[in-house]
Amino acid sequence: MSNLFSMWWEEPAKAAKIAVWWDMKDCPIPEGYDARLFRPSLEAAFKSVGYSGPVSITAYGDQTQTADHILRVLSSTGVAVAHTRPESTNALMYADMVEWRGKNPAPASMMIISNQVHTVFAWDLARLQQRTLYNLFLVSSIEYRFMTILKTCREWVWEKLLGYADDESRSAPLVQEKRSDTGELSSATLYCKSCNFDSQSPEIFRKHLSSYKHKRQEDIDPTDTAVDCVTEEWAKEYPATPEYATAQIAVWWNLFQCPIPKGYDARRVRPSLEAAFKNLGYSGPVSITAFGDLNRIPDHLLRGLSSTGVNVVHSFYANTCTVIYEDIEIWVDSNPPPATIMVITNSLEPVYSPCLVTLLQVHKHKLFLAYSWRPRKMSALLTSAEWFWESLLAVSETKKHVLQKCSTSQSFATVSETRKHVPHKCSKSESFPTLSEARKHFLNCSEIEFLCTVSETRVHVRSELKSHVYQKFSESESTSVFYCEICYCYYESLDDFRTHLSTEEHTRRDGRFIGYFQPKENVHSAEYDPQAWREVHEMRRKLKKQTKSAEYDRGHWLQQEERRKAFRTIFPLRLRLTNRGRSRPRRKSQTCKKE
Repeated sequence: MSNLFSMWWEEPAKAAKIAVWWDMKDCPIPEGYDARLFRPSLEAAFKSVGYSGPVSITAYGDQTQTADHILRVLSSTGVAVAHTRPESTNALMYADMVEWRGKNPAPASMMIISNQVHTVFAWDLARLQQRTLYNLFLVSSIEYRFMTILKTCREWVWEKLLGYADDESRSAPLVQEKRSDTGELSSATLYCKSCNFDSQSPEIFRKHLSSYKHKRQEDIDPTDTAVDCVTEEWAKEYPATPEYATAQIAVWWNLFQCPIPKGYDARRVRPSLEAAFKNLGYSGPVSITAFGDLNRIPDHLLRGLSSTGVNVVHSFYANTCTVIYEDIEIWVDSNPPPATIMVITNSLEPVYSPCLVTLLQVHKHKLFLAYSWRPRKMSALLTSAEWFWESLLAVSETKKHVLQKCSTSQSFATVSETRKHVPHKCSKSESFPTLSEARKHFLNCSEIEFLCTVSETRVHVRSELKSHVYQKFSESESTSVFYCEICYCYYESLDDFRTHLSTEEHTRRDGRFIGYFQPKENVHSAEYDPQAWREVHEMRRKLKKQTKSAEYDRGHWLQQEERRKAFRTIFPLRLRLTNRGRSRPRRKSQTCKKE
């Protein structure tokens, strides 16, 4: 499905060059279709969405299976044709894409006509797009209905794309197009990838493909079949570039998954992070927001975080990842690059990675990651630095800890107003002059409105509340605040915040949230204590082992029972057959009688 409106990042490339890579096996020319309409159809499709730049097309496939008249027509319309072995098409096509990106800087556009984009090209191409964004168009013969990590401008189905040619193009005669050499395969060139042979004549090209020399070359030196992911060997720590060296850095910290270690001074968290940033050349202002169940965190840790300018948000385990990503999305929209974001969590896959990949392809923010353990597979996120959580906290061990006062205008920038959705009775035009009136409207909503608010997450009332909180906090002189994500209120004093957490109003809303999301286990409170978490993990492991053992024992018992039944059925029959002759006295032979 194609998008209805153009995005702001599409505009610079609308008059730039467009390169098309076409897999002829996945998307062949339909039987009875006039091949000369292929280029006009593509150009008409680009013009329908506002793109008017020059188009270069390269077709890949086993050209021994392509009819002569199709080769001749494609060549006459300026389509470069490359012969590849079927198993090497993806590798050679992607290698040409990477080479083209290196020779043609953005803004420019790319179109890939293949069914292998989401399964073969998506991971590495998404990482390339995060570094340098090209406008991307996808065409496939299958209409995919799942979410992709690639940020695309438009997507078409192959058969619908071929129908874009107008009546003038259908009646136009075949005209040979001459184009300048741009570094890739020149237009109207027939090229053999196995032998590095090229020709302008379809007859000479066909003769080459049937020659002994060509077949011998493909057998002796076959082309690569594996796609070369060029970003796999990229480093994970990059020094700061001049424009990002003094830019602001926003940190989102999941306390459920990366807690403060037992015995660690909470006042050292901010100095440790800032020291790690400075080691890479980043010296901009740092704002930190931590999310967790504040009922389970001791007061001395909260006071230590607050004294160093760390904002603490009270949330519950089931919704923390969603709230963090939504705050990142809000912050990115209101803070254009150059800027850097950092996420401290273990839920990279599949919670954050798909969403952040598409977000960072458009917004050119730098990304830092910290986690308690390394993910099992390499993420599609292109990071500028990665740390283990415990090693990151150890950065400031040998340094003097100075309590720093962060900027109040930056430390709570995650609460800016951005969402436009309107649920049920909460009208978009409805505005609340004071914070108390907004909270009163939200807290007195019906159960249906409440569930809608939870499921949609970012509603107009929530945006109003957060905008009021942001305005109040900007006027405050305190270093940090304690914010309740459940009740949408903030307090500058820990004692006042503790009082709020013990109120009947908060308890009622907390129970409604937990009841709605229905968490499977309420063991996240132990995650603040590593030793308690190990005990919970060991308990789960033993329970799982006992369950498997019981399942095995039952299966083994069933097998034994089946064997016993079979033995009771078959053995008496075999016994009767075996003893049939033994029940009678043996007859003596004639020789025995004579003796």
